Amino acid sequence: MDIARLSMAMSTAETSSAYGVAMLSKSLDQASSTGAQIVGMMDAAAMELSVNPHIGANFDMTV
Repeated sequence: MDIARLSMAMSTAETSSAYGVAMLSKSLDQASSTGAQIVGMMDAAAMELSVNPHIGANFDMTV
């Protein structure tokens, strides 16, 4: 294998690796953002329960 082919192969591998790391980083950021939103929604639900503790405690059903 000559130097030019080896150089091209190494460059391609490096580019592919850098792309993979960038996509993984983006995916990690998205997961972190989603987790923060879920925690915020849980906090909002806990706030509603503390303000109106009787809401949702009973379920009346007539058949």
